[in-house]
Amino acid sequence: MLESVIISVYDKKNLKSLMKGMRKINSDVRVFSSGETASAIKKLGYEVTKIPIYTDFPESPGGLTKTLHPKVHGGILLDRDKATEKEYLEENNIRTFNLVVCNLYPFEKTISRGAPRKEIVENIDIGGQTLIRSAAKGALRHGKVAPVVDPEDYEKIIEEMTENDGELSDGTVIALAHKAFDLSWKYEEKIRNWTEELVEG
Repeated sequence: MLESVIISVYDKKNLKSLMKGMRKINSDVRVFSSGETASAIKKLGYEVTKIPIYTDFPESPGGLTKTLHPKVHGGILLDRDKATEKEYLEENNIRTFNLVVCNLYPFEKTISRGAPRKEIVENIDIGGQTLIRSAAKGALRHGKVAPVVDPEDYEKIIEEMTENDGELSDGTVIALAHKAFDLSWKYEEKIRNWTEELVEG
């Protein structure tokens, strides 16, 4: 059942339809977010819990570490059906998540418009990449969380969950994990190529 979701997106395309669809599946679904995404969700008229409130740990200056916390990644990676992991989750008041909806800072676009090095570096996404990779591993590890990295996928994900009591099939979860790792790999490749250019001068 769809109960808890993390949303952290630079590209906010289709965010309204995603929120509307999730609320139709479960009017009590809890949405956790931070920064501009949380503000965008509030502007759409939906409730959202800011991640620093959930973790009880403040964002660092510049928001560099807002989602990098065990209460976030524990709830993505750990399996609530394994006794020792369930015990850890409960002892540390960690909520588990069903979806991690995330896309990344526009690193390549920042380079292509000739931005200065400092701005390019600030567009190397760390928290988003970590969320995506955690969710993709969790999807493959226990199948109870799914990474959603493409706004074009929101509609079909909502449709499938609507037809299946808030659940996604194993096949869909695996496909989403593959897509997440593919995005992650290509993003890192762009960063690798740019830093190679720096080395070569």
